[in-house]
Amino acid sequence: MSRAVPTTAVCALLAASLVTVAAPAHAADGGAIPAGTYVALGDSYAAGAGVPSQSAGLCMRSSRNYGHMVAETLKREAATSSYKDVTCAAAKVDALTTTQTDVGIPVNGPQLDAVTRDTGLVTLTIGGNNLGTSTLGFVDVVATCAALSVTNPFGAPCRDHYGDTLDKRLDAAAPQLAAALQRIHAKAPRAKVLVAGYPAVLPDDPKKCLFKMPATTGDLAYLRSVIGKLNDMVSTTAAANGATYVDTFNATKGHDACSSDRWIEGILPVKPALSLHPNATGERVMAEAVLKALRG
Repeated sequence: MSRAVPTTAVCALLAASLVTVAAPAHAADGGAIPAGTYVALGDSYAAGAGVPSQSAGLCMRSSRNYGHMVAETLKREAATSSYKDVTCAAAKVDALTTTQTDVGIPVNGPQLDAVTRDTGLVTLTIGGNNLGTSTLGFVDVVATCAALSVTNPFGAPCRDHYGDTLDKRLDAAAPQLAAALQRIHAKAPRAKVLVAGYPAVLPDDPKKCLFKMPATTGDLAYLRSVIGKLNDMVSTTAAANGATYVDTFNATKGHDACSSDRWIEGILPVKPALSLHPNATGERVMAEAVLKALRG
């Protein structure tokens, strides 16, 4: 969810024409994917930030992000004609409709510009960055929790600090996401739209993160609840606006940032990926969840 430039990582702790479909893949409602372009939208979780190989500058798009892997499968099945990846690290919901900038410099154009009447499939992961005030998004929140942990190591100082602030930020992001989904439908009325949620960044039991995450067990439980609320917002908004929600949380459960078999990297990544982001295996599992949802 966070911005992918090296300085930020340190500060954080830390296809285009219509074709006849020969062998269509099947969407969750049982219908074939309409012929046309597959467009991938979203933030660093969709971009695969940090996973080799990277392109698009500060957007940090990986050639192994879940969109690319879905596209490769659909291409083999002749289910789409081309693929456009406009995902970008640090994207908040408004980056779907406005130019994304970094210190005033344009980084990525409005992502929905890639969606046209020829679009047959859209995937999207976004909303997590709206939790933070900076481009770090959720990692911004984790950094705050880490800093506050020294003030009350046996309590939940981060939860006390934020109160209902993060709930309000999610409430504010929901109508923006709803409007963006409606705009996708207006621009590409035949397209299947899948909204992939966020993976299991943290375990059910916060004690599994002892000495692995710089936050109190109380705040680790709080942070996990925040991820749950984020996914609830995304799921509810998708369902209310003609999109299919893809559960990547349960698909990655047990392989969180504190697991011995990580698909989500920890604060200090051991495999190429940003802190608290999916590595190549995590992106592959997210791709499998998207394909499963497509096939119903």
